[in-house]
Amino acid sequence: MGIPAAFRWLSTKYPKIISPVVEDKPIVMDDGSVIPVDTTRPNPNGEEFDNLYLDMNGIVHPCSHPEDRPAPADEEEMMLEIFKYTDRVVNMVRPRKLLMIAIDGVAPRAKMNQQRSRRFRSAQEAEEKAADKEELLKMIKQQNGGILPPETLESLTKKAFDSNSITPGTPFMDILALSLRYWCAYKLNTDPGWANMKIIISDATVPGEGEHKIMNFVRSQRSSPDHDPNTRHVIYGLDADLIMLGLATHEPHFRVLREDVFAQDSRARTCKICGQKGHEARNCRGEAKVKDGEFDEKDKAVPLKPFIWLHVSVLREYLAVELDVPGLPFRFDLERALDDWVFMCFFVGNDFLPHLPALEIRENGIDTLTAIWRDNLPFMGGYVTKDGHVDLERAQYIFDGLAKQENAIFKRRKESEDRREAGFKRRKLQEQQRYGHAQGGRGRGGGFDSGLPSGLPKALTHDMVVNRAPTTTDANVANKSAAAVLKSQIQGLMPTPEAESTATNGSAEKVAPEAGTPPSALGKRKASMIDADAASTPGNSSASGDAPEAEDSVRLWEDGYADRYYERKFHVDPKDLDFRRKVAWAYVEGLAWVLRYYFQGCPSWEWFYPYHYAPFAEDFKDIAKMEINFEKGRIARPFEQLMSVQPAASRHVLPSVFHDLMTSPESPIIDFYPEEFEVDLNGKKMAWQGVALLPFIDMPRLLAAIKDRYPKLSPEDAARNDRGTEVLILSEANHDLYDDIISHFYSKKQGDPKYKLDPRVSQGLSGKIEKLLEYLPHGTLEYPLERKGMPNLDDDRSLTVNYEIPASSHNHKSMLLRGLQPPVAALNRSDIEELKGKLRNSGRSHGGAPLGRGGFDGNRRGSRINYGPDSRQNRNDQQPPYQNSGNNFQNPFPVPPPGWVPPPPGLAGFGNGVPPPPPTAYTGGGRDTYGNGYRGNHGGGYGGNQGYAPPPPHNGYGGHHNPGDGRDRRDPRPFNGGRGGGGGGNGDPRHFIPGGGGGYRGGRGRGYR
Repeated sequence: MGIPAAFRWLSTKYPKIISPVVEDKPIVMDDGSVIPVDTTRPNPNGEEFDNLYLDMNGIVHPCSHPEDRPAPADEEEMMLEIFKYTDRVVNMVRPRKLLMIAIDGVAPRAKMNQQRSRRFRSAQEAEEKAADKEELLKMIKQQNGGILPPETLESLTKKAFDSNSITPGTPFMDILALSLRYWCAYKLNTDPGWANMKIIISDATVPGEGEHKIMNFVRSQRSSPDHDPNTRHVIYGLDADLIMLGLATHEPHFRVLREDVFAQDSRARTCKICGQKGHEARNCRGEAKVKDGEFDEKDKAVPLKPFIWLHVSVLREYLAVELDVPGLPFRFDLERALDDWVFMCFFVGNDFLPHLPALEIRENGIDTLTAIWRDNLPFMGGYVTKDGHVDLERAQYIFDGLAKQENAIFKRRKESEDRREAGFKRRKLQEQQRYGHAQGGRGRGGGFDSGLPSGLPKALTHDMVVNRAPTTTDANVANKSAAAVLKSQIQGLMPTPEAESTATNGSAEKVAPEAGTPPSALGKRKASMIDADAASTPGNSSASGDAPEAEDSVRLWEDGYADRYYERKFHVDPKDLDFRRKVAWAYVEGLAWVLRYYFQGCPSWEWFYPYHYAPFAEDFKDIAKMEINFEKGRIARPFEQLMSVQPAASRHVLPSVFHDLMTSPESPIIDFYPEEFEVDLNGKKMAWQGVALLPFIDMPRLLAAIKDRYPKLSPEDAARNDRGTEVLILSEANHDLYDDIISHFYSKKQGDPKYKLDPRVSQGLSGKIEKLLEYLPHGTLEYPLERKGMPNLDDDRSLTVNYEIPASSHNHKSMLLRGLQPPVAALNRSDIEELKGKLRNSGRSHGGAPLGRGGFDGNRRGSRINYGPDSRQNRNDQQPPYQNSGNNFQNPFPVPPPGWVPPPPGLAGFGNGVPPPPPTAYTGGGRDTYGNGYRGNHGGGYGGNQGYAPPPPHNGYGGHHNPGDGRDRRDPRPFNGGRGGGGGGNGDPRHFIPGGGGGYRGGRGRGYR
């Protein structure tokens, strides 16, 4: 799962969350031998880590179809590349307690829709790539007299690996699971740095996405009384949502490890046509590869990509500053505020819902939502979320705040795009002019003697064939695909561009196929579509020579956009307001599903958002009236997911008994597998950003169609369709746990085949284990693949058992654990003041231009935008109860009398009359509305007590602390019967609750004091 562009945006805005990984590398001797990294030595990054979690799909994909080197020849080479990459990651982190490898299993139905879109696009891209290769092959053969070097022919005709095979239930995933079990056991036997690690493998037979299986494990361990709150966690993965998941754990000692995306921008890419380096596919000439070294061994030495840490603890520091709202009528709670921030990030995009039209992360959509939240928090009476559940009445404030600026955002977006486009065209024209002068008047086509028609270069490239940019002097050529132009020139069916310079657009009309062909998944435009555009727009030849763009028929920047949007995207009557509310309510239900999925686990395996597009912010009306309930539902089997997400072109990953259901015209579900489908650009420039308009799967119809095929499955195929379980692998060097398991499962006095781990023996690991019937200790460890790329071991000194993650008896709580030692602060006073200085206008402009000018009464030109409920009018009776001092902002409220205490939330008079004073932890000083310039012990922000002060006279719900609470008074641990900021205690004595009933005071910074 991912939030598009989130990683780059976060690391740019909060620069100190990123740091480079210090990595020890193997030493290569002069004779070619290699001295491996000694991972038993201290970590060179200056900190030791306990647990490493691998979101394995982020390793499998780049190793099986890499972009920077030739692809592996077969599946065994892929496995060896996966081992090599994984070993490098483990060597960086050097986990001292646990390694968890999680591969994507069967996903919730909400995720399948996105997987379906990706896989259909991937198949379409592969088909177009194959067609492009064939076209290039023909052109090169004609250029070379019909002769091609064998190496060129082999590289162009080699069948590419179908990445759609990386889906649960395929033979590839079966091989991957077996290979990883072997390799982990091999490392436990041979690498001293691995000897004391426990390894959990959750392969594709275990339902759930990889990163969410990891989070389920972290939550389960966190709820154990034996869990160490100072456990150091590292998670590896490529998805930006790992950052949000890290925040959602409320484990401050958490890092995300990944390749440096900034360094990748400049790395040498490999041609996807011939597999060679030094050029991209658009410049491919199909030439034979020049060997680097006698056996091309030097080319195989790929430079290692650098890795970076993302420190969740430092991100918490930044957000503690940004989310601190002074003068709240309830106690500030950083943990609850972080949950709200994560929830709002879902609005910008996720794998389960389309993002709201007004929000783009590249346009600082998260900043906009944060500003809305800050302006409205004093009016809400509490936080929007609690332990993965959303308060819809409070969420309404967020939607209302966004709706106030929706029109302005669309107009500013259009203005920014127009300025950017004008600048691009101006620069391109200047480059063309400079290029023309540099040619010195040399005629087009002059000086070539290749035997090809005039105007063609000496060597054809892939870009000339498939994606050749049109010239500025010929409108007719500009409206044809480059491949069609070259082919017709070579075959002599069409004169050169000079000879046809007098041709009119009418000639193009005669050969233009039917208009309306959708853009392809590669973002290129087919000749039929370009010619059709030319026919419908006579005289269409821009100064830049660019092919015409797809028309945006909605035009969000013009009045009436909402009517056009629903009419053309949803195909409904624009006056049908009930339908708009239906879409909005379905979207709210989706937000609630995603929130619970992140914080508590999958709430429903069958729920999904049934539309391709999101509603507008103004459509969210009366959402507090909704009642949202989810049923767990049925988890799909692997073959059911494959039938749901795979196109017919990838049917080879399924057993043959299902193939005709995807291809036969008589199939009852043939409509689920369209060969062609529309990609709606939806106002974007590139097709990969567009919306694939695929039909949604009708699951009852699908299940009915495949039900009769199950008895025809072979035993091997049927086994791939079964549900599996996690396995735990450990070495005999892990003496206590190894001996405990051996005595229970393999001694003369054997116990039950399933028992609960003792955390005192397992270094705090909780869960249940079960004996593997087919496994015997000290047997032979056999390499599972045919070519025996790695050795067998006669005496396997590892132990493998089935493992079951413990189920929690209560919801995961958004709080820090008692006994936590906060990380050392990374932000200094200068960083904090700089961030505060940016808060005033953060999220209140678009492209540098303030929003809302000339709009509502309260947003006069030059005035600061306020998203609060009073911002449409100048109404002082609804201003938030801020206590400003030492700033230039007028306080519209009288100073409260000495000793005045506001009534608790929920009781009569709360929020009325004299505004409440700061929280009880406040001991002087002041700040403005934007968090600037206070000193003292305010319950939030840096330098204050961060909401972890001793409890006030009443808890966050207005209930007084009652000594007679029924707790055993002999228990010395702090009681947490309530939570600050509207929170609610769970009564678990292991937890302390920031801002209410906590018993903890720590160091300065990062939300701890």
